Amino acid sequence: MARAGSSSNKKKLTEEDIKLQFITPAIEKAGWDKHSQIRMEAKAQFTDGPVIVRGSLTTRGKNKKADYILSYQPNLPLAVVEAKDNSHSVGQGMQQALDYAEDFKVPFAYSSNGDAFLEHDKTTGKEREISLDMFPSPEELWNRYKNHEQINDVQEKIITEPYHFHIDSYPPRYYQQIAINRTVKAIAQGQNRILIVMATGTGKTFVAFQIIYRLLNSKTKKKILYLADRNILIDQTMDNDFRPFKKIMTKIGNKKLDSAFEVYMSLYQQLAGDENNEPFRQFKPEFFDLIIVDECHRGSAREESLWRKILEYFAGAAQIGMTATPKETKDTSNIDYFGKPIYTYSLKQGIDDGFLAPYKVIRIGLNIDLEGYRPEKGTLDEDGDLVEDREYTTRDFDRNIIIDPRTKKVAEKITEFLKKTNRFDKTIVFCIDIEHAVRMRQALINENNDLVKENDKYIMQITGDNEIGKNQLYYFQKETEPYPVIAVTSKLMTTGCDCKTVKLIVLDNNINSMTEFKQIIGRGTRLRPDYGKEFFTIMDFRNSSRLFADPDFDGEPVQVYEPGEDDSPVPPDNPEDYPEPEFKGGNVVKDIESDYPEDKKKKIRLREGVDVYVLSQRVQYYDKNGNLTTESLVDYSRKNILSEYASLDRFLQKWNGSLKKQAIIDELKSQGVLLDALREESQQYEMDDFDLICHLAYDKKPLTKAERINNVKKRNYLSKYEGLAREVLSAMLEKYANEGIKELDNTEILELAPFRSMGVTKIVKSFGGKEGLLDALKELQDQIYAA
Repeated sequence: MARAGSSSNKKKLTEEDIKLQFITPAIEKAGWDKHSQIRMEAKAQFTDGPVIVRGSLTTRGKNKKADYILSYQPNLPLAVVEAKDNSHSVGQGMQQALDYAEDFKVPFAYSSNGDAFLEHDKTTGKEREISLDMFPSPEELWNRYKNHEQINDVQEKIITEPYHFHIDSYPPRYYQQIAINRTVKAIAQGQNRILIVMATGTGKTFVAFQIIYRLLNSKTKKKILYLADRNILIDQTMDNDFRPFKKIMTKIGNKKLDSAFEVYMSLYQQLAGDENNEPFRQFKPEFFDLIIVDECHRGSAREESLWRKILEYFAGAAQIGMTATPKETKDTSNIDYFGKPIYTYSLKQGIDDGFLAPYKVIRIGLNIDLEGYRPEKGTLDEDGDLVEDREYTTRDFDRNIIIDPRTKKVAEKITEFLKKTNRFDKTIVFCIDIEHAVRMRQALINENNDLVKENDKYIMQITGDNEIGKNQLYYFQKETEPYPVIAVTSKLMTTGCDCKTVKLIVLDNNINSMTEFKQIIGRGTRLRPDYGKEFFTIMDFRNSSRLFADPDFDGEPVQVYEPGEDDSPVPPDNPEDYPEPEFKGGNVVKDIESDYPEDKKKKIRLREGVDVYVLSQRVQYYDKNGNLTTESLVDYSRKNILSEYASLDRFLQKWNGSLKKQAIIDELKSQGVLLDALREESQQYEMDDFDLICHLAYDKKPLTKAERINNVKKRNYLSKYEGLAREVLSAMLEKYANEGIKELDNTEILELAPFRSMGVTKIVKSFGGKEGLLDALKELQDQIYAA
C-alpha cells in the first residue's frame, strides 16, 4: 500500500480520489464485502436533514452522511470511517467519526487520509494508528465486540438473525436499527422487561414487527401477544407493518381462544374481565413467551390496571412496553414496571434528523380568555336563570359556562387561517368534551357553509359517542381521500389516529397532562412531502403550548413514582387518566372516548350578549435548538448569514471568488435563509440575492437589477467584444434582469433561449474557446457586482 511521500502528487488528490485509490481498497482487502458490508456515498446518508420553516416556505437543512458505514451483516453496523484528503493528518476526521459512531451506537470509529488509519475503540477508550494493510476484518471487529458484551454462541445466533426483507418493504432507519438490535440483544441475554420510547411517527410498529420476526425465526420465542387499547391501533398494525404475519396471526375476538396461531393481536379489554373469570385464563400462564404492549403509557403500569393483571398472569414472558410518551407521575410509572428505556428517540431528534415534521405555533389570545369574563349584574342564561356573579376563566369556558360568541370567534379564526392557506388541509380541532365538540362542529359549518353545501362530510364530529363520525375516521386518515377535511373531537383522536397529512391542529381544550399534550402534538408530526406536507401548524386558543417550554416535554423520562405497601388507587375521576371500560361477555369492546367526567351541575349557557374579540396573536417557529421562538424572519435570517460570514468583507471575498454564486445561496438556504420569503415579506422583488443579503445582514444600500445593468453599460464594458460575443453578453444581461444571477453560473445557459438558436459551437468559437467563454462569464459577474 502507498504511504505518504510515495507519490509527489498524493497531496494534490481530492478526498474522493483518496477514498477510491487508498481507503476503499484497504477496507476491501481486509475482507469487507462491498455489496453487503460497506455503505458509502449516497448509501451512507442516514438522515434527511431538518425541514426549516419560515412563513409558508420551507427548505432542508444539511443531512448527515458518513464516508463509510461498516456492518458485520446487513443492519448490524459495527464501525464508521471518516476520510480526509492527504493535506490533512491521519486523525483529522476522528471527531466527526466519533460523532457518527455515537449516532449509530457502534463501538469502532476510524479516520484516514490515505496514509494510515487512526482507530478509536469505544469498548476500551483507546486509540491507535494502524497501517493501511492492517485494517481489521469483519470477524476481528465482531469478536472484539462479542467479548466486550459477553455474548455467547447461543446469544450470537439470536442477535445475528437477519431482518425481514421484501422487495416492497423499506430498510430500517438508523434509529430503528438501534431500537431493534438493542431489544433483540437484551432478550437474548435474558432481560424480560424492556421499555422503548420513540416519538409518534417514527415507526414503533415497524420496530415491533422486526423484533417479533427475528425472535420467531431464531426460535427464541414461539407465541407472541400484542396488546393495545383501541381497535384502530390493532387494525392498522395488522393491515400495515404486521401484514407478513398474515398466515400465523389472529385477532382475538368473541370466540373461544384458538391456540393454533403464533402472533395474537388483542385489545386488553377483551382479555380482562371479572376477577378470576378473565378470558386470558383460557391460556396457561406459560403459553405466551413474548408480550408487546403498544401505547403502554395508557395505564398498563398501574397496579390496579387491567393490563397489569394480564402482564402479571403471563409473568414468565418477556414483556416490551412501547410508547412515545412514558407516563411518570406520583401515582403511575412505566419505568417502575418495565425499567429504564432501552432506547429513546425523541421528537426533537426526529425533527433534527428530518424524519418528522417541524411545527409553527399561532397563539391566539381572546379578550375573555386573557382578561376573564365577569357577567354584568342581573345577567340571565338561556333558561332565564341568574348567572353567578364571579370571574370566569378559560378553565370554566365550555366546562362550567358556555359562551356561544367565543365558540363562533374560534371557528372564525380557524376558517380565516384555512382560507389563507388551503381550505382542504386536514385539520383536527380538540375540544373540552363531546358537548363542546358538537357546538364547535355547528359553528365551523356555519363559517364554511359553501364547502359543506358541496359535501356534508367536509366537517365531521369524530367522538366516542358518534358512530357515523367514527366510521369516517378511516377516510380522514387516508391520504388519497379528500373528505372529511376538518375533524372535531375531544379525546378520541389524541392517540392512535395515524393521519399523516394533518397540517393544522387546533387546541381549544385545557391540557394539564404532559402525556396528553405530547400525544396530541404527535398527531401532526408525520412528514408527507409527496402530499405537500413538510410542516404543521398548531393554533392555540388556551395557552396549552406553554407546555413546549416544560423540560419534561422532550426530555428523558424520569421515574417519580415510588411503590409502597400503602399505595392507594388513582381516583377514577382524575382527568389525566383514561378510564378503562369494563369487559362484557367476550364481545369486542368498542373504542371509547375518555373525556373529563361530566359535572352533575348544570352548565350556564350564554347565546349572545358577550363581546369576544382577538386581543393578541403571535406566530412562533421551531428553532434548531428545539425551542419556540418569536424571532422575525428578518432577524432570524440576519443571524444565520452572520454566523456563516461574520463580516461584509468575508462575504464579498466568498462571493467575488466564486463562479457559481448559486452554491453560496444554496449553502445559506440549508441554514434556513429563505431569500424568496424575505423578498416577499419586504416586497423587494427587483432586488437580487446579493443585494438582499448585503442589505439585510450588513445594512448596505441595495441596488436593483436594472441599476446594476445600467452601471455595467455606463462602464462601456461590452465595447471590448464584437459581433456574436457582444450579442451573447448583452442577452446574458437581459437574462440576469429577468431571472437573477443563477442563470450565469455556468455554460449550461447556452442550452436555453435565446442562445440555443445562436448555435452553441459558434458562441464558444466567438470567445476563442471554452476557457475564453468561462473567463467572460466570470468577468461579466464581476462587472455586475463591481462597487
